[in-house]
Amino acid sequence: MKARTAAIIAVPVLIAAVAGSLVLFWRVNRVRMKGAQGTTAAVISAPVPTPDRTEDVTVTPNATFGELLSGAGVSGADASGIYAAAKSVYDLANIRAGKVIVLRYAPDTGALKELVYPLNGDEELHVRREGGAWTAAKETIAYDVKVKTAKGTVTSSLYAAGLSQGLDERVIVGFADVFQWTVDFSQDVRAGDTFSVVYEERYRDGKYVMPGAILAAEYVNGGDAHRAYHFKDASGAEGYYDAKGASLRRMFLKAPVAFKYITSGFTTGARYVSAFHQFNKSHMAIDYAAAIGTPIRATADGTVAFAGWGGPYGNKITIRHNGTYSTNYCHQSRFAVKKGQHVVQGQLIGYVGTTGYSTGPHLHYEMVKNGVKINPLKEVFPGTDPVKETEMPTFQQTMDRWASQL
Repeated sequence: MKARTAAIIAVPVLIAAVAGSLVLFWRVNRVRMKGAQGTTAAVISAPVPTPDRTEDVTVTPNATFGELLSGAGVSGADASGIYAAAKSVYDLANIRAGKVIVLRYAPDTGALKELVYPLNGDEELHVRREGGAWTAAKETIAYDVKVKTAKGTVTSSLYAAGLSQGLDERVIVGFADVFQWTVDFSQDVRAGDTFSVVYEERYRDGKYVMPGAILAAEYVNGGDAHRAYHFKDASGAEGYYDAKGASLRRMFLKAPVAFKYITSGFTTGARYVSAFHQFNKSHMAIDYAAAIGTPIRATADGTVAFAGWGGPYGNKITIRHNGTYSTNYCHQSRFAVKKGQHVVQGQLIGYVGTTGYSTGPHLHYEMVKNGVKINPLKEVFPGTDPVKETEMPTFQQTMDRWASQL
């Protein structure tokens, strides 16, 4: 037989039972035959689904959800249906400038089938057309995660040392937050201090997106080593613990100004916060120099006992934490809380200013114990709940896994 090529329509054909099983074959698109003594070569092909068409819509300042979808060609009926379906999950009236709304269209009909909006680094809002109605749900973002390790030595600041090792500044801020109950990075840092961190990097579609959790960390401050291990127990409670399972969380934060406002790309304008007045007999407080408007946080849970004009202290807030301790935050530009309000550790209470007897923008921070001003940097507070005894074997396994990388 002469060699020739025959075109055959691809249809499923049931051929035979092999080893007791039926095998379904597809006939091939093209079959090339070579004489009576030749062989037959076949290339099997399967239908390739057409991918959805997607369109990205960037949220612009002052634009409404309806305006953005209308500009993308979405009908008013679909926009209203999506908004109504999402309302109980997330109010799309609160979309933020700079974020991207993804619209997905069916390839066969061209109809809008889904809207995706990023809520945060961990979750997205998905609004899908199912049948003739729209349904909405929050969904966890599925990242590809890589575990990384970085180490460095401080010469000027932790922030600069981290950047010199190629760390995402969010990892540096997260590292400082791990130790925010034990180290004041505005003044405790010394040249020659070292750091080590084991952390996650999150990727999506092969592209780096953001850092994930800090899994373990070490900061050697003036020869004293501080270590932390991230652990989540069976109930879902999580935190950072030392090698003995004691929580790093304390009753008080070390500083009333968060590390990210000390020196980082997170702020605008003046970016440096420092302590220019140390605690001594004539100045029983810590002064943090910072730009006007820098956020001030409560260092511990408590009740606002005073929020008003404090004479030489300018705008002053006093928080009563219990029968023993209270703290004062002075020279503020404005308040974010009022007298009688309950606050929690880390909550925004006001903003740095230069009111009262002040030579420049700063926060004057005082800690009072049993009616006597004390040095907040010298006071030692016990940790909160440690790892449960029943969870210690699992914690030990987690710690051993990361300790060798620090």
